[in-house]
Amino acid sequence: MMGIISRSPTHRKPRESMRLIVTTFIGVIFGFFIGVSFPKLSITKLTLPYSLLPSIDLTYIEDKYTGSNTLSFTKGSNRNSSQDQSLIDSSKIWVPSNPRGAEMLPPGIVEAESDFYLRRLWGKPSEDLTFKPKYLVTFTVGYNLKDNIDAAVKKFSENFTILLFHYDNRTSEWDEFEWSKKAIHISARKQTKWWYAKRFLHPDIVAPYDYIFIWDEDLGVEHFNAEEYLKLVRKHGLEISQPGLEPNKGLTWQMTKRRGDQEVHKVTEEKPGWCSDPHLPPCAAFVEIMAPVFSRDAWRCVWHMIQNDLIHGWGLDFALRKCVEPAHEKIGVVDSQWIVHQGVPSLGNQGEAQTGKAPWQGVRERCRKEWTMFQSRLTNAENTYYKAFGIEPSNSTAQ
Repeated sequence: MMGIISRSPTHRKPRESMRLIVTTFIGVIFGFFIGVSFPKLSITKLTLPYSLLPSIDLTYIEDKYTGSNTLSFTKGSNRNSSQDQSLIDSSKIWVPSNPRGAEMLPPGIVEAESDFYLRRLWGKPSEDLTFKPKYLVTFTVGYNLKDNIDAAVKKFSENFTILLFHYDNRTSEWDEFEWSKKAIHISARKQTKWWYAKRFLHPDIVAPYDYIFIWDEDLGVEHFNAEEYLKLVRKHGLEISQPGLEPNKGLTWQMTKRRGDQEVHKVTEEKPGWCSDPHLPPCAAFVEIMAPVFSRDAWRCVWHMIQNDLIHGWGLDFALRKCVEPAHEKIGVVDSQWIVHQGVPSLGNQGEAQTGKAPWQGVRERCRKEWTMFQSRLTNAENTYYKAFGIEPSNSTAQ
């Protein structure tokens, strides 16, 4: 009986092994060519459901294949993303307390304030200033009143930086005065002192000065001494002040009239009906804008209240009280150091004749319009503020 011949396992194994080896080799070769045929695939560019990537740190994978440094690679449920973020943020500078725009600078390099001190072009910066003036006085000037300004400047000691704003563009002629060679000169044609003040007397620029005088050019100073004036300002605690005005020169307000029997006065009596409150302007907390003197802190507030487009400053004198508290005690007139307002319409004549009106008439009309506009803006701003807190303006403490 013929036996059944069966296929032996020993005969089958070599063939299957060879097939597996060939298949694997072909797969490797095919995969290699597929891999080199495509550009780098960024997994972070794929649109995949988050449920498919529960524990993959995509940033880690991206960094690994681009040669970047890695911070961590942990499973999602255990990864503290806020800690990783703090590590990243700590490598960059961000200082919120720095001045606006300088948050990315280290505090040690930030110079938030400046000054008008003149420096040399040579030598060591630390040796530039052998003396620093403590006060600043500014005059808005035309060359025609040069002798008046020369007399006024001589009433201010070396403790003062002298700054001239030139509305007629004539600056070099002033070098006939020796003091002018050390003064600061800024020129812009037909502009007022409040235009200049808003643009060149920023509080961070005048911060080194204890007091800032912002004066007109037509002031007689025969009976005035700046150092003595400031002694009285300190003695009586004045943050905003002016010298008393000679009473025989056409005064507008009783508050600014010089009193011969006092050093300083802070209140007055006006015409019936002019003062709704004896502690409010023009009976108190009031000086005029022709020759005001501000402390450093008071000026920081007042500067922000000056409107960029209202260049004459009319109405500002009634609002200065907003910047000191209590205003009827910290605003006053120094009687024993007094001046004369000569009333020379120098800047007024810089206007233009229109519709048959003289140049000074157009200037005066704009002054009155600006006064009304300023009062309206201030009232609207205060009303908006109080309404935001649910307070009726009539019930607020602002008057």
